[in-house]
This record gives sequence, structure tokens and C-alpha cells, in this order.
Amino acid sequence: MSEPLFRTPKGTHDVLPEDHQYMTYIKKAVRHRSRQAGYKRIDTPMFEYRGVFERGIGAHTDIVEKELFLVSGPRRKNQEVHSSNGEEEVEFALRPEFTAGICRAYIEHGMQQLPQPVELYSIGQCFRYDRPQKGRYRQFHQFDLEVIGLRDPSLDAQLIYVLTKILSDLRILDRLTLQMNNIGMTDNRIAYMQALRDYFIGKERHLPEEDARRLQTNPLRLLDSKHEDTQILLKNAPSLDQSLSDESRQFHATLLEYLDELGVAYVHNPRLVRGLDYYTQTVFEFWDSSSGAQNAIGGGGRYDGLIELLGGNPTPGVGFAGGIERMIWHMKEAGVTVPNKDQVDVFVAQLGPEAKKKCLSLVAQLRELGVHALGALGEASLKSQMRLADKFEATYTLLLGKLEVKEGTIILRDMRAGKQKQIPFGQAIPEVVELLGKQNLDTYVLRDGIGGVDED
Repeated sequence: MSEPLFRTPKGTHDVLPEDHQYMTYIKKAVRHRSRQAGYKRIDTPMFEYRGVFERGIGAHTDIVEKELFLVSGPRRKNQEVHSSNGEEEVEFALRPEFTAGICRAYIEHGMQQLPQPVELYSIGQCFRYDRPQKGRYRQFHQFDLEVIGLRDPSLDAQLIYVLTKILSDLRILDRLTLQMNNIGMTDNRIAYMQALRDYFIGKERHLPEEDARRLQTNPLRLLDSKHEDTQILLKNAPSLDQSLSDESRQFHATLLEYLDELGVAYVHNPRLVRGLDYYTQTVFEFWDSSSGAQNAIGGGGRYDGLIELLGGNPTPGVGFAGGIERMIWHMKEAGVTVPNKDQVDVFVAQLGPEAKKKCLSLVAQLRELGVHALGALGEASLKSQMRLADKFEATYTLLLGKLEVKEGTIILRDMRAGKQKQIPFGQAIPEVVELLGKQNLDTYVLRDGIGGVDED
């Protein structure tokens, strides 16, 4: 086998048919549970003005500093340049996450005029340029749920509950732990970040270079630092809890009461802060029970100041994003199999021009009735075509040669049982339908959005 001339770019991967079966299964679970809870689907562009992410996510977050996948577009006369420093530089960024773009759409399309809260969900691809790692790609798939327009701990609880139902449907919930924390409102965080800076006065030289920079730009990120020296210093640092207002504490306590009422298990994690500036109050992640955050499948939280940062009126919101590739990995690790609807029900083998002509019509009619049919391929011998039917793992094979055409018959072979019989050609379709069972036929009707149609 020769070496391929091209390969996928670093940090990307082909989603092959086997993984698409898992991906389709996950999408169905997300759509089903989202619709039950009143969410409506939204798709935002795969790229936005980079300012959407710089303002929304935060200029000093890892995503903006290291992970934005920047692209340039042709500039036209008088075209506005969206950049952090006003210089004429790259204008666009491929979306690294959904929330900022969905909030931009909420403002742009006047969704504040709709009944609140507005519940939206997305499924699609995201992009982050930073160095790929195990389980982290430059192009990957996420699903995203957002609840915008009301600040109520019951909304946080209901969102988390929907997520537990999705993960339960995927049969991986028992592999995960829900990590919860309260990072307070904006003024609480500002006070705590100053307390951290004060605590680290004179200790900066003991911090790794990355954390020394974070101390100045985004001190909260020190709490989830991976550097052991930083974690040792943090043992005597003031705690975030000391800076929380009574209102913030009460909100979080009520949320936990609601989760208890819904039977949702969680773990209090005072070090959990999430990596994006827009989070307030509630933050949460679903971690791998055995390896912790390393194989987390996603997380989210409340972002009550984000829409205002993007130019809208003060509007609260809460959301979650989950990594589909991570979920597929967990499903495979757990031995979860998913339905395979790509099977070949019937392979039609033929020999001779007249037989091939009749088989074309036969294959078309079988497909129209919902039978997964393949056949009338090439000019190979019947023996070679039978070997091909075996490779396709066909359930049944219909064989039509010159003699059968002359006699008006066809041979029906049960590939698993290894038995075959000759039947009249006109009985082939009803016989196959009866053997497969009408309930197993792959049919759908485009009727007001109802039926077996799969969305992307």
C-alpha cells in the first residue's frame, strides 16, 4: 500500500463511519432532551469578528491569547476593523465555543422581545489553534445549551438536570462526577482578585512564568493551575468563599437545594473557576471519575454580564458546552454500542446484460420500500459477487443469472443460514419485506417535521 500524498492537518481528524454512528446517537439524545425542555435550535456562523470573542471570552484568557484560530478576509473601503488595539490586523476568528456567538445573535435579532427565558441549543464544529494534545483537537465537535433572559437558580438546576439525562441516555453518567462551585458576582470576583494579588506580593518569584503572568491579567486562573509550586502557595491564600456576598451565597445554596430535590449528585470543588472571563456565580464541569479534569467532557455556568459586554442590555444567562469526541471516547471505554442503521439488508447479484437491467429496477424498488439494498455492480462473476456480499455482511442475497431471466425466477439466499431457494421473480420483493419485517424497514415521511428524518 503506497503512502498517501496528503494527510489531515495536525490537530484535525476524519470522522469515519464508525464514529459517525456514535455522533448521530449523541445528536439524537441532545435533540430529544433539548426539545423536551423547550430548547430551540440555533446555528451561528463558524467565524465571527474576533472582537466577539475578545470581548465575550476575555482578552487574557487562554482561548483568546493562545487558541483563537485567526483568519483574514478581504478588506473593502470603509470596512470596520475589529481588533483589540485598533490596528489593521486579522479581522475574523473561527469560533472556539458557542456562547459568545449565540449571545451576539440574541442581541442582533432582538430576542429580548421574545418570551423570556430564551432556550437555545447548538450542535456543530469549533476550532482552537493551540498545540493539540491527547483528546484535544484543533477542529472538534460540541453541543451547547443556553438559557438567556432570567436569573433564577431553578434555571441552573434544570439545565444541569437536562445534561444528566443526556449523559444517562449515552450510558456514561456513572463514569462522571459533577463538580460545582460558586465564583460569585462580578464585584465579588474583583475583590477576590485584588486579595490574591495582595497575598502574592513578594511571592511572585516563586511562581512559574505562566502563573506570574496570570497573576496580573487573570488571577482567578491560579486556582486551577497545573503547577505544583503554585498549588503549594495557594494553600495559605485567602479563599474565594471569603469574598462572596450574602446574595451570592443564598443563590448557590438554593441551587444546591434544587439539585438535591432533582436527585442530582455533585461534588463541591472550591478550585473550579473555568477558563472564561464571562462566568459569574455558578460554574460546573463533568469530570472523569477516575482521572478528574483530564478527561472532562464539558462544563458551563452562569454569565450574567456577557450580553452587556457585547453591547446589549444587562441580561442574565446560563449555559453548557460538551465535547462530542470526549463523549465518544467515554462511550467506547464503557463498552457502549450504538444502533447501526448502515447495514446492507439485501445484495443483488446478477450476470448478463438482461439480468443487470432487471436488477436495476429491483434494487430501486427495494430501496423505495425501505430496504437497504446494494447490487448490480460491475461485471464480475456470480462467485465473486457472492464474496462481495459476504464482505458487505448482507443479510440476504438475490441472484439473477441468464437462466433465471429466461425462466422468470430468482434465487433468494439467506447468508447467515447458508440456505437458498428459487422463487418467482415477482415474489422477490414481498418475500424480502416479509423476512425483514415491516417494522424494520427504513422509511420516513417529510410531514410537518414529524417522522424519521435525522438532522445534521
